[in-house]
Amino acid sequence: MQGITKTFPGVTALNRVSLRLRAGEVLALMGENGAGKSTLMKVLGGAYPPDDGAILIDGIAVTLRSVRDARRLGIALIHQELMLAPNLDITANIFLGNEAHTPRLLAPVRTGDLRQRTAALLKRVGLRVPADTLVSTLSTGQMQLIEIAKALSLDARILVMDEPTSSLTAAESADLFEIVRQLRVEGLGIIYISHRMEEVLVLADRITVLRDGRAVGDLEGDAATHETIVALMVGRELSRHYFPDRTASSDDDVVFTARGVVVPGAPAPISFSVKRGEILGFAGLVGAGRTELMQTIFGVTPAHGGEMTLGDVRFAPANPRDAIDAGVFLVPEDRKRHGLVLPMSVAENATLPNVGRLARWGTLDHVAERQIAQTQVARLRIRTPTILQQVVGLSGGNQQKVVLAKWLAMNPRVLILDEPTRGIDVAAKAEIYQEIVALADSGIAILLVSSELEEVIGLCDRVIVLREGRIGGIVPRARLTQEYVGALMTGQASGDPSHAA
Repeated sequence: MQGITKTFPGVTALNRVSLRLRAGEVLALMGENGAGKSTLMKVLGGAYPPDDGAILIDGIAVTLRSVRDARRLGIALIHQELMLAPNLDITANIFLGNEAHTPRLLAPVRTGDLRQRTAALLKRVGLRVPADTLVSTLSTGQMQLIEIAKALSLDARILVMDEPTSSLTAAESADLFEIVRQLRVEGLGIIYISHRMEEVLVLADRITVLRDGRAVGDLEGDAATHETIVALMVGRELSRHYFPDRTASSDDDVVFTARGVVVPGAPAPISFSVKRGEILGFAGLVGAGRTELMQTIFGVTPAHGGEMTLGDVRFAPANPRDAIDAGVFLVPEDRKRHGLVLPMSVAENATLPNVGRLARWGTLDHVAERQIAQTQVARLRIRTPTILQQVVGLSGGNQQKVVLAKWLAMNPRVLILDEPTRGIDVAAKAEIYQEIVALADSGIAILLVSSELEEVIGLCDRVIVLREGRIGGIVPRARLTQEYVGALMTGQASGDPSHAA
């Protein structure tokens, strides 16, 4: 790609960006949210025509008028949100829209032939399941491999992978890395987009960094370090240890207590407490039951037993509205599906849970709505042209800040943060970390769920490790290390399962 420029009304998304990819190479594409990565890949994938610049394959200039043009030339994109039909089997998903053509009109699709081709593709990506398996029965890691098989069915030569490990377990990620390495040996050129620095440093042969719509660096893999990549991404030095200074909370005022709470589907009751101003972390492998526990506290799936108290008052939310009315708020794991109404504006999203209090005689007070939104935008440094901007047009980090904004405007007592920095860049993470610590310092009790051990260790006063729906241990800040927490997560160590501080 040479000198690619792409503008939208009022915004230059790409400014003369050049990118090169060799056969048999893993090229990591990095940059903050809003740097232009997705736009550049949409140009490569035929979704956006460039305003200027050229795309060459094997040295020959090509014109991509559509996604079909890109696929015909062997360019395949695997998006962060998996594009599969869960009600269809693997074969139907792989060949959906690309079924085998026959010379006769209305001739039936040769299902047997497609199943054989699917079996060969599944073997190639190391997925050992029958071709007629329903996609809805598969794990996220298996679905990711089906997306790769789908790309290979199109004879892809250039494979773009956008945040492929964001929802995978450590074991599934390791399996994916092996597939990527094998495809590299087979001669595919792979563009790998990720915010996870450790996997980029292990996997990439070369790293291209975008900042503010420009290409600002091209690093060979062995010359790249965490510090050099981050400095290119944000335009300044940003220490690896960018967590705010934090001393464990000394407040003895217990805000929330769970005693023998039975989470639907969990094998054992769970007990713990959190104090005023404390950041209590929850670590565990995918499937350990962290999100399910948070949804029970928030009233999404009411508990089957046990007792919860908020201060000295019994707390038994039958639905999220009960929790919200009590001052218990949840920032969900999937902000796009459960945290935001994407077509609505920043102002509307930031005040949505509070809309009842902003209504007078059935009419919404838009002046008050916008005042609240302006206050939260300034407080969280949300980068938006205006509070009337649709949230769908913001970067991932700024969308996450809008989810935070709607709860902060309502003065939470307990704030549940489920994967609060998933899919956002290092600079946006640092800003959110500052806000989390400031919220705790103001007296809010915080329950923090995260799959990033560095995040849990850097922020939390204590960490509860969940394993297979049970508490495997509670670790005080003084004993927090990645090795110890990781051992508790995998069952290689045991810890104190009591809920005492």
